[in-house]
This record gives sequence, C-alpha cells and structure tokens, in this order.
Amino acid sequence: MTKVYCILKSAFGNNSASPVTKGALRNLCGQLNKENAEEDVKKTVAVFNRLQEEDPGFANVVDLDHDGKIKTMMWSNGKSRHDYLCFGDAITFDTTYKTNKYNMPFGLFVGVNNHFQSVIFAGVLMRDETIESFEWVFTQFVALMGGKAPKTILTDHFRSMEVALANKFPDVTHRWCKWHVFQTIKSELGPAYTKEFKQELNKVCNHMLTHEEFEAGWAELIKKHGLKDNVYLSNRYDNRHMWAKAYFRGKFCAKQTSTQCSESANHVLKIFVPPAAPMHVFVEQYHKLLCDWNEKEVLE
Repeated sequence: MTKVYCILKSAFGNNSASPVTKGALRNLCGQLNKENAEEDVKKTVAVFNRLQEEDPGFANVVDLDHDGKIKTMMWSNGKSRHDYLCFGDAITFDTTYKTNKYNMPFGLFVGVNNHFQSVIFAGVLMRDETIESFEWVFTQFVALMGGKAPKTILTDHFRSMEVALANKFPDVTHRWCKWHVFQTIKSELGPAYTKEFKQELNKVCNHMLTHEEFEAGWAELIKKHGLKDNVYLSNRYDNRHMWAKAYFRGKFCAKQTSTQCSESANHVLKIFVPPAAPMHVFVEQYHKLLCDWNEKEVLE
C-alpha cells in the first residue's frame, strides 16, 4: 500500500498537492478485497457445480460462520470416495500447506492403494485450526465417505487434532507421525543429538518389536547418553504409545508410520497451484493433481 501511495502522490509532482490520503487508499483497498473475495466464492461455487455435473460422485460441504462467511470447505470426487471404501482403513492427515491467497491451512486426507501409491481421499480448506474446527472436519469427512470411519489415522503432534479425534472418534487408533517426533527430538537436543545417538534412537524406535524390548532399549539409551533429566525426552517417553513401533503392534497402518504421504501430496500440489492462488483456482488445480495421479495408477 505504501508503494501505491507514493506512486499516486508522485503523479501530482508535489506531495502536498496530492488529493490522495492513506486513509482513503486503505478504504478503497478494503472494498476491492471484499469484492474480490465475494467474486472468488461465486467462481468457486461455479467450479463445484461444474465438477458435480461431470462427476455424479463429486460432493462438497461448507461450514459458515455467524456472518455467513466460509469457515471451512471440504470436497471429494467420485473416484476418491470409492478409493476410500477400498483403502480407507489407514489414513494420514496433514495441514501444513498454506499456499493460497487467504493463507488458509489446507488439509489432505491420504492413504495408499494396492500398489502402495498415495491416493487422496479429500481436501479441506480451513480458516483456523481449533478443536471445534477439527471436530467438524473429521465428522464431515466420515459423512462424506459414506459413514465409514478409518481404523487408524496418523497426524503430526497437534493438540487440537488429538482432542477432536478423541471427542468424535474414540475408537479410531490415533498415532503421531514418527518423522515429526524424530525431527523435534533433533532440534530439542541440539549438540547432544550425535550420529551415534541418532543410530541408537532409530534402532530402539524402529527395531524393538515388543514393549519390553523398547522399555529396556530406551532406558539403556537414556543412561548411556546422560539424558535422564531431559524434560523433552521424558515427555516423548510418556507418549511412547503414540509413535514407537512397538506400540503399533496389532494396529493396521498399511506400512504408514508418518504423514509423509500427505506431505508428498502437498509438495506435488505446489507444482500445480501458483503462489497466492484464489480459491477457485486452487480447487481447479487440485482436481488436475487428482487426474495426474489417476493416470499414474492406471499405468501401474
């Protein structure tokens, strides 16, 4: 806005002679943003209507706030919903992607098919990441998928997600992304996270198959590296059932132990979606990503 203000003032040759004030310019920009947002919503609805005409299995659901503005928006096409019926027992959910005009978190529900290729079940744009919002997302996702809840869901360590899942789907096994746990341990330990410690941590967490093996291995690891008083590691240990492989026994995960499938889909989506894309362009490009992945599945 400052650049625009300077350009307008320079057009009059004399700053004091300019009829433009910052307040007036700010009001004008606010009005333009509002009009653009309203136009974007209309175009997005038009895209949804077209997709539904082309695909009878396409479905979307929108949550509005008290002012009638979009708070959360989720959609899925016919093939994705059918894929969920086949491969939706173990899914991942991640909301780290925010490349859109309104900086809204974008979440992807992802699983793997019979070729162990990633398959996208649904996408969701969220205005916030509160417990209430996640409760709406998880409830509507299951409804969108015909009422079948997953057996296992992996997410990053996000407290509001954890509470929402416990409130709405207490029988679903919830686990944390192991990769995120390892990354946070690395950042928290700093210099203490040596190459030797990393190798031994990986052995304890990935190769100890029983609770007893893990307990003994973890105790030896902590003692050897003098980390008994480390508060962060103590906290990770208290929540070991959420991420250690030994506590995944008997839980079907389709070989997924992290949200890497979701994050890989996010990475590919960045190729399809230009930075700061308006909502209707985002939806269009997301649909092109699905078509591209479908072709890869057919090839396999």
